[in-house]
Amino acid sequence: MQMIQHPAPVNLVISSGEPAGIGPEVSVAAALSFLGEQPDAHVTLVGDPQVLQLPHIADAIAHRLTIDAVKLAAPSISGQLNPVNARYVLDMLDIAIDGCLEGRFDAMVTAPLQKSVINDAKLGADAIFTGHTEYLAKRCGVKHVVMMLCADLPQGFLGLNKAATLRVALVTIHLPLRAVASAITQELILETIQIVNQDLRHYFAIENPAIRIAGLNPHAGEGGYLGSEEIEIIAPAIEMARGMGIDVKGPYPGDTMFDAHSLGHVDAFIAMYHDQGLAPFKFVSFGDGVNVTLGLPIIRTSVDHGTALDIAGKGSADPGSMLEALRLAYQMAVNRKGLQP
Repeated sequence: MQMIQHPAPVNLVISSGEPAGIGPEVSVAAALSFLGEQPDAHVTLVGDPQVLQLPHIADAIAHRLTIDAVKLAAPSISGQLNPVNARYVLDMLDIAIDGCLEGRFDAMVTAPLQKSVINDAKLGADAIFTGHTEYLAKRCGVKHVVMMLCADLPQGFLGLNKAATLRVALVTIHLPLRAVASAITQELILETIQIVNQDLRHYFAIENPAIRIAGLNPHAGEGGYLGSEEIEIIAPAIEMARGMGIDVKGPYPGDTMFDAHSLGHVDAFIAMYHDQGLAPFKFVSFGDGVNVTLGLPIIRTSVDHGTALDIAGKGSADPGSMLEALRLAYQMAVNRKGLQP
């Protein structure tokens, strides 16, 4: 992500994720790289110092890196999940969220967590922990948030004449496929379009975002022969959004919407469900994609990968996605600061 330097300090916080995964490793490596390239930034790492294992740090960076210590409930072994430490993961998240809501941090970046181990811990009365996005929405008191992934694609890739940014947002997130059709409503689609449009303007400094949105069914319903959701739900929501002055087009067939040649004039693509949008995204993102939560009162970015338990503790994890998440969080914070009086 190309960054715009800001004269005022930008304070970022990293929740270092599942302690048995690669989160602590990539958090430290990316934080040090980022601070080395961005002299007006400060980073707070949240986690157990024994897990983070900071190396010797140059004086020019050391004063801009802070650890907000949270103690593990039990010693962590790389690659071995322990439900006893599930509360530790959520405590780190809460510290980062509260710090952003209180204005101590300008943005938060999250390392990957393991949903299964949090659910195995059976914390509280909540039914199922479905992910960062839903947890953030609840903690921030927001009804509807949108998951969007971003990746910079280099010139020459897919025949691109110049470098471009691919942004893919989702109408529904972590739902079983059979539940998607019943979850999609005109209201949900319209709110998703509005959130994407608003946050692209607010945080990405795109004055009039151009948006494409997919249909649900093969061939976008084939005029009703392969499903009626496009005619009855999706198209009316698009027309309502267009009536509000939003530049959105569709519904497009999911298999042809992601046209590389459109990247020069489309600022975001909206998919109806998780794999419709993220399968093509992750195929082209080289593992350097960034997950952004739109619709929150705070800025949150994250990596586009999981905990990678198989390589945890081996020193081979690639911090590229975490570094990109820090860069984008910084840029979003700068854009927001620039829009404030």
